[in-house]
Amino acid sequence: MGFLSYRPPPPPAYEIDPVPEDEGLAGGRVAVRDNNTTGAFTGQQYSLDEAWLDENEDPVAKARTLVEEGIQFLIVNLPASELLSVADALKDRSVILFNVGATDDRLRGADCRANLLHMAPTRAMLTDALAQFLAFRRWQSIFLVTGPQAGDKLYADAMKRSARKLGLTIVAEKPWEFGALARSKADAPTTAEALVFTRDVDYKVLVVADEAGDFGDYLPYRTWNPLVVAGTQGLIATTWHPTLEAWGAAQLHNRFRQSANRPMRPLDYQTWMAVRAIGEVVLRGAKADAVDVRRRLLDPQFQLAAYKGVPVNFRTWDRQLRQPILIAQPKFLVSVAPQEGFLHQRTPLDTLGADQPESECRVQ
Repeated sequence: MGFLSYRPPPPPAYEIDPVPEDEGLAGGRVAVRDNNTTGAFTGQQYSLDEAWLDENEDPVAKARTLVEEGIQFLIVNLPASELLSVADALKDRSVILFNVGATDDRLRGADCRANLLHMAPTRAMLTDALAQFLAFRRWQSIFLVTGPQAGDKLYADAMKRSARKLGLTIVAEKPWEFGALARSKADAPTTAEALVFTRDVDYKVLVVADEAGDFGDYLPYRTWNPLVVAGTQGLIATTWHPTLEAWGAAQLHNRFRQSANRPMRPLDYQTWMAVRAIGEVVLRGAKADAVDVRRRLLDPQFQLAAYKGVPVNFRTWDRQLRQPILIAQPKFLVSVAPQEGFLHQRTPLDTLGADQPESECRVQ
């Protein structure tokens, strides 16, 4: 197996929660040890080669090199456009790509690829999970604040779709035009206007779309009315959270912390799941080649224990891993989606994200 990702940039001189240098890869390392623990009894051995990209380095060339060296399972953390370039370059090779980082819905829709499986959730899965919780609590009026980045607009679009789907009302929508105040060390008089731009709006929850973390953490406790802030900051939807302890999750936390000397982050968890999924199907009889592993992963009977209460598996129509989504505040787990009462003819997990009749994926 191989792990392909851009090297995280060095943090600023002082950062409260800097991106770890081994983010993602650390989860893969723990999963390799998990696989090898069971593999020791069946004569199987797993390894994970790491390939870090520097800025402006070509990911397609690096991926081809890994495949030439014998990699058949490539775990990839790249932006959507570059991930598609790698998938297209390797479409005639016997290799599976596991997307552990890109949440773009188009990768599971019009731009889906047969050789690409998705461990990362879609933005629609995240916003559906959050919207289910808001609907469950009957906090139905939303004030949507959208940042200037392309990802912010995609998140906002997903949130608007989720609001329509679940009967929430977006009573106001405003762009954020005050800069990266969450990264500033103190307020200045010239930013005072940002404290009152929520005035005269009647809402229950302020939903922020700020995937870069430039301003979302600035908003809680600075809104005109003392109301909930949710979205990419505040109350968030995520695949993993350090306060999840149920369903054996504490055991995974402990193994990870002993290995990496830090808490597990969502990208670590998504990489862990990719490596574990490979190990699970090989343990159950798959040949150690991409064709047979892919076939078995997409078998509706495949199940992976994910430490979230129910086994998870892949949607066959878009190759997205269906899974529960955690609703959490920074220091505490609040809920788990799907919420009680949200039902589906196959599985409640398919209430999160695009369902089969909505899918634009036409590649099998």
